Amino acid sequence: MHQIIHTGNKPFPCAECKKNFTNLSSLKTHQMTHKEKKSFPCTEYTKNFTQLSHLKLHQKSHIGEKLFSCIECNKSFTRLSNLKYHQRIHTGDKCFQCTECSKRFTHRSALKTHQMLHSLFNSKKSPNDHIGDNHFCVLSVIKIHLAFKSKIHQNTHTGEKPFICTECNKSFTHLAALKTHQVIHTGDKPFLCTECNKGFTWFSSLKLHQKIHKGDKPFICKECNKSFTWLSNLKRHQMIHMADKLFACTECNKSFTWLSQLKLHQKTHTGEKLFQCRECSKSFTRLSTLKTHQMIHTGDKPFLCTECNKSFTWLSSLKIHQKTHMVRR
Repeated sequence: MHQIIHTGNKPFPCAECKKNFTNLSSLKTHQMTHKEKKSFPCTEYTKNFTQLSHLKLHQKSHIGEKLFSCIECNKSFTRLSNLKYHQRIHTGDKCFQCTECSKRFTHRSALKTHQMLHSLFNSKKSPNDHIGDNHFCVLSVIKIHLAFKSKIHQNTHTGEKPFICTECNKSFTHLAALKTHQVIHTGDKPFLCTECNKGFTWFSSLKLHQKIHKGDKPFICKECNKSFTWLSNLKRHQMIHMADKLFACTECNKSFTWLSQLKLHQKTHTGEKLFQCRECSKSFTRLSTLKTHQMIHTGDKPFLCTECNKSFTWLSSLKIHQKTHMVRR
């Protein structure tokens, strides 16, 4: 008898509905659903049940006991079926597809509401002609549709965020926002620039990047008419025009436009040298000074004399050399 479970054979058919079962006890339990008399009545509510287990499950709705909790948002439910129904919100599963337009829905009720709209738009009747139909009420469809949209919108006011990222536990009001966020974790960059093949996570970022290739500089400084591609660059530039430099050194009263410049300057007073050469262990206050020093070890001579093509490690050396040409003239 046990092996039937593994073979998948169902030799016990129901005479009423032809449904098949693996064992006789399951068949007998099922057959009780066809009986007109329901043996287990609810004392709180005039409802009867064919099985005691169904009655007990129903009674939980009266006492408010919610044993089934969602592991994503801790929301609890009286029935397991309700929990499973709810969990589709988090998984984003859309099992129900419209045969008219192939749009998919998380819940059957949403699909049915959507299909009614197709029936309305495909019908040759006017909307008012449908109001008398027993099976179709246009007003009800519209109310349900608007209520669904309203529920999604209300999340923005109530602060309810049922869509949770499994990677970082950040929650979102809408599923679309969650899916947009999840790209951060996957590293996908589906939006490619046709000019340089650089990939971007979001379409908006691609559009912003493409301004570089187009040469668009819509942000103009009112002081000097210099234009910039990004607003952030304009704001940074505008600080140059400020009469007062905001960040002053307490040691020598020298002032700076940027805090970063002040901090870098202060190292000259403290003697702090964070940038060390790997070749000779000599330390420097500034990274730029370290890079200049490293040319001694690499042999790089990027500064070329246009008169004789002689190259130099430092710009200062090139300028001293160029004076020799001026003397000869």
